[in-house]
Amino acid sequence: MGQSELCWTANVFVFLLLLPGILGWGREGHYAVCKIAEGYLTEDALSMVRELLPASAEGDLAAVCSWADELRENHDYHWSSVLHFVDTPDFFCNYNCSRDCHDSHRHKGRCVTAAIYNYTMQLESAYKEITSEVRYNLTEALMFLSHFIGDVHQPLHVGFVGDLGGNLIKVGWYQRSTNLHHVWDTMIIESALKRFYHSNLMLMIQAIQSNISDEWHNEVSAWRNCTGNHTACPNPYASESISLACKYAYKNATPGSTLEDSYFLTRLPVVEKRLAQSGIRLASTLNRIFASEVKVAEV
Repeated sequence: MGQSELCWTANVFVFLLLLPGILGWGREGHYAVCKIAEGYLTEDALSMVRELLPASAEGDLAAVCSWADELRENHDYHWSSVLHFVDTPDFFCNYNCSRDCHDSHRHKGRCVTAAIYNYTMQLESAYKEITSEVRYNLTEALMFLSHFIGDVHQPLHVGFVGDLGGNLIKVGWYQRSTNLHHVWDTMIIESALKRFYHSNLMLMIQAIQSNISDEWHNEVSAWRNCTGNHTACPNPYASESISLACKYAYKNATPGSTLEDSYFLTRLPVVEKRLAQSGIRLASTLNRIFASEVKVAEV
């Protein structure tokens, strides 16, 4: 399996000033992704996840699913800012890893899909006893991976380079001034919580879990699938996201427009399904990494 096939590099670190608004799903969205994932982990994977989690998480992956965003004020982690997203050419509405996965200086392999491959490799190298000269921080690898799988499912994290994934598109959200990226990161979920779930995130998560079991039941097997015996498959997820960005996020969201019910009620199902898909796929990726037949290395 060559580097060109996976389109990633283990050396994804880059020192870059943090772009405003690059947050992925907000805290609630990332919590939902990891909480959904926890319900689909195998016993082996759940055991290893709990072993790697920091003590502060108290065994709950969802408790640290926003950790990668909370590093924004930490200068030592500014290199990670570019790993939350991948920009695509304006109006192409497709993702090509070789073309798109680079930072603003066009250094290859510095984007969210490469980061997912990288942190998957770090965890695998330890748990499959692959010889490496580098000793990885596996707790950080787990938390980054869990966060970035959520990020790549947010459509505007694979948005257009010209507007920085919607960050430069100023819009109104009902009575509030914001930007399109923030609408998709946070405001659709916040509005749904208030209107439909009594501001109770667990009720929203339970509704999504119910849809996974019922409405989307026949799709879940395809969501889990990772072709070519790969452990992680972020490139198809990125392709889905830019397609959804063009079809739903950017559509009828011109600069200066005010987005209200006609936008919110037609986009909420997209957001909830992306949260479901990212939770299922995070669990499947961790299950493949921590497969029971693999001998656990000393870390």
